[in-house]
Amino acid sequence: MKSTFKEIPDEYKITSLVNQNTYLIGGELKEWKGANAAVYSTISSTEDYKPTLLGTVPDLTEDEAIEALNASSKAYGRGQGLWPTMKVEGRIAAMEKFVVQMKTKRTEIVKLLMWEIGKALPDSEKEFDRTVDYIYDTIEDYKQMDRNSAKFEKNSGVHAHIRRGPLGIVLCLGPYNYPLNETFALLIPALIMGNTVIFKPAKHGVLLLSPLLEAFQNSFPAGVVNIIYGRGRTLATPIMKTGLVDVLALIGNSKSANAIQANHPQKNRLRLVLGLEAKNPAIVLPDADLDLAIDECIAGTTSFNGQRCTALKIVYVHEEIVAEFNKRFAEKVDGLKLGNPWESGVTLTPLPEPGKPAYIQELIDDATDKGAKIINKKGGETTENYIFPAVLYPVSKDSRVFDEEQFGPVIPIVSFKNIQEPLDDMAASNYGQQVSVFGSEVKTLAPLIDTLVNLVCRVNLNSSCQRGPDVYPFTGRKDSAVATLSVHDALRSFSIRTFLASKDTAYNNAILQELLDKKSSNFISTDYIL
Repeated sequence: MKSTFKEIPDEYKITSLVNQNTYLIGGELKEWKGANAAVYSTISSTEDYKPTLLGTVPDLTEDEAIEALNASSKAYGRGQGLWPTMKVEGRIAAMEKFVVQMKTKRTEIVKLLMWEIGKALPDSEKEFDRTVDYIYDTIEDYKQMDRNSAKFEKNSGVHAHIRRGPLGIVLCLGPYNYPLNETFALLIPALIMGNTVIFKPAKHGVLLLSPLLEAFQNSFPAGVVNIIYGRGRTLATPIMKTGLVDVLALIGNSKSANAIQANHPQKNRLRLVLGLEAKNPAIVLPDADLDLAIDECIAGTTSFNGQRCTALKIVYVHEEIVAEFNKRFAEKVDGLKLGNPWESGVTLTPLPEPGKPAYIQELIDDATDKGAKIINKKGGETTENYIFPAVLYPVSKDSRVFDEEQFGPVIPIVSFKNIQEPLDDMAASNYGQQVSVFGSEVKTLAPLIDTLVNLVCRVNLNSSCQRGPDVYPFTGRKDSAVATLSVHDALRSFSIRTFLASKDTAYNNAILQELLDKKSSNFISTDYIL
């Protein structure tokens, strides 16, 4: 899909390059004088199609990776550093300082979200605003956590003051599809719980962090946040091999997660917080409201071109209604508007990965070779930076698109006669994040839900799969996740219960009382944070 420069509204034109020539280590924005990596958008600014140069980022080496690790290790200080021992109020104040500065960068970040990953304007704005809300919600949940633990308990003659403490050094690797929101869903709870972080942005969606570097630098103590740029293998591998990383926080795929953690010499000491791939199915029962089911399946399969772990990636439709479903579904897919992210009413936007159209075509060719047909008129139409969603039916179970997480615009449909068929497929799958069920008959839904909750972690009734609201658990079974990411659960994923125990004696009680009265300990506190 092409767009001439003059067609682009002035406020969204790329008038100057973002040449990011600094990286953050040890509280210092260090200037990089070595090799740089060019950052291109697949969106064209010229009459003849040509990727748009957006800027450059440092292509750092193993030396800078180890320097970042050392800075993070120094800041943590084996648990004795300023940040991990700071009062809760102090860490909250730092986070509040950061988010106030972050809000001033909304326009720049939204523009870069559109250009770098092709996310539509409303969705780019939503990602920014949702991330700000996530930070404030995390702060409030952390306050409540502290209030709940601001007390002493007594059991079997022992007083206990139980709180949550940091785990140590976190290596944080974010995804390209939600480079702000899902990255910060790792970064923010890790930081506020007192951990120190080494953060490497994804390959796509990397420049949009440039406006926030100074905010990170001046909001947190030196070494608490370290931001490095470059290839994951070059930077993450030597960091992990040291064995100094306590937590691997990654949103990506299971192969990457396995390869990275394999480098750690003491895997039993490595905490994993992972959001990985999924193959979320929709199951459309014969008594489903077809209008509702079709609308929700359109949203679930095509939102951000299907480039979401929570996207619906395979659709099971009962054989009694599959012909009607397919006809209406295919027509609706063909009615979706393709355009650049800032255009009004656009649903489909350019793909950020240059090789993605060719990969999707491979899946289409494989499926059609095995008996599937493209049932929508526009399916598979290709331009330099896009391939129109192909609705495939009937998809054979030995097709690649049946098993692989396609992460792009292709929609496989499978018909079923007995509900046990999709259930058996889900049980055999390597993934178990979510499912969408469309139907109305309670006597059918009740036993189905009872089974599905043991195959996935979220069952969506008559609605497409999604992550939010962020207060709800976000996790998965099997290869789909490790740990739980939500405002409440993420704070626990990045911390551990720790406590002071004291026998109930006059000698000990006098010491405890003095500790409370003088407020000389940052850990021992019964104060209520407003």
